[in-house]
Amino acid sequence: MQATDVLKKELHEAEERLLAELRTLRGGLRVRDQGEKAVDTLTVGQKIADQVAATMGSWKFIIIQSVILIAWIALNLTAYVRNWDPYPFILLNLALSFQAAYAAPFIMMSQNRQQDIDRKEAENDHQINIKAELEIELLHQKIDELREKEVLFLTQAISDLTELLKREKSAGVPL
Repeated sequence: MQATDVLKKELHEAEERLLAELRTLRGGLRVRDQGEKAVDTLTVGQKIADQVAATMGSWKFIIIQSVILIAWIALNLTAYVRNWDPYPFILLNLALSFQAAYAAPFIMMSQNRQQDIDRKEAENDHQINIKAELEIELLHQKIDELREKEVLFLTQAISDLTELLKREKSAGVPL
């Protein structure tokens, strides 16, 4: 019985350690709420970058730009307005290069910020997975402890029955 008491004490200590780890992890997960609040405190540059990236990545922008490009080319090919940008469309090329040169940094800033947000979410997911793993381990330990108690109870019951049988046998009581 001494070994079982020692084992129970060790299980209880391990359970306490796991619970302490879970509590610290749970406290760390509350930081996620603060991370969501950080989205509200964007700088003006970050808001502009997000807005530019959202606008240039929309179907509305693509359709409007396509209509403008088709109109530009059609008007210059048909010489409707004195051919301000003849066939190689150098002015159109310049305008599109200018647009791309300005749009790229805005889009990259927005992507970098989104990448930071994704990295934080991945870290939070990892912490949640660790927490779930610890909780599962804790449940395994509790089940093992219950099994051990059941085995101890059954061992004691068998011991008692064996003792009872020995007494009855020694008293000469027929089975």
